[in-house]
Amino acid sequence: MSNNETLLTQKKWRYIDQTTLGEAFGALRSFAIDDTLCAQVGSKKSDPCIRSWVHHKTVVLGIADTRLPYLQEGINFLEGHGYNVIVRNSGGLAVVLDEGVLNISLVVPDTEQGIDIDRGYDAMFQLIKESLKQYNLTIEAREIMGSYCPGSYDLSVGGKKFAGISQRRLRNGVAVQIYLCITGSGSERAKLIQQFYTLATKGEKTKTVFPKVEPSTMASLSEIIGNEKHVHEMILFLLQAMQFHTEEIVQNQLSTDELELYYENYDRVVKRNEKALEK
Repeated sequence: MSNNETLLTQKKWRYIDQTTLGEAFGALRSFAIDDTLCAQVGSKKSDPCIRSWVHHKTVVLGIADTRLPYLQEGINFLEGHGYNVIVRNSGGLAVVLDEGVLNISLVVPDTEQGIDIDRGYDAMFQLIKESLKQYNLTIEAREIMGSYCPGSYDLSVGGKKFAGISQRRLRNGVAVQIYLCITGSGSERAKLIQQFYTLATKGEKTKTVFPKVEPSTMASLSEIIGNEKHVHEMILFLLQAMQFHTEEIVQNQLSTDELELYYENYDRVVKRNEKALEK
């Protein structure tokens, strides 16, 4: 694959749908699955993968968030509102996941020279633009100050952020991950994280600069479009867009061998999360 060819262009894509597994499907399981797929795709034991998933009432913290001076008070607040709190293994800061937030991973093999990090971000950005082209939106990829987990590949329309992209590289595989706020209120999610940081910092100066969240900077796609969209509709749009980049999309789940590796990874992810949240 040439450097100017999109990572979306693969002969065959494997699609794994985990959007309907319910509340028992926790976010730590997602991390273990993406680690498993990175290893499988990186070793050419699996075709490149698209994975979709949804989690219920979860706040995913970044490693930097664990250094908040009053972290436990912030966690107590989130848990008091019914949220599970975990720490993820990729970069960034706190984000909200719930039934109205669709998560997508694109897992591709790394190259001998190493895939430039921006190529992963650009591929996901391209996929979202193609998936939503019928709405004639001007989608920008730039940091939205005042949003939670701000980054240079925040996706926004009219200054309203609806998605954020991250990457994880492991065992010769690259997982490009995005959360897409499809339904619900973007500002209400932002208020939750705003209150979390207020309680977890109490105004103290910290070495890490945590976002000053402004709820008005965030919205869901439904709010932006002005028409209620649903997670399953966005999945359909994504798969339709992917068909222009591949000869075949095959839907399946983890194989028996992959499940064995997944259980190993899950144990490791759980222990790492416990260590990150040690009081």
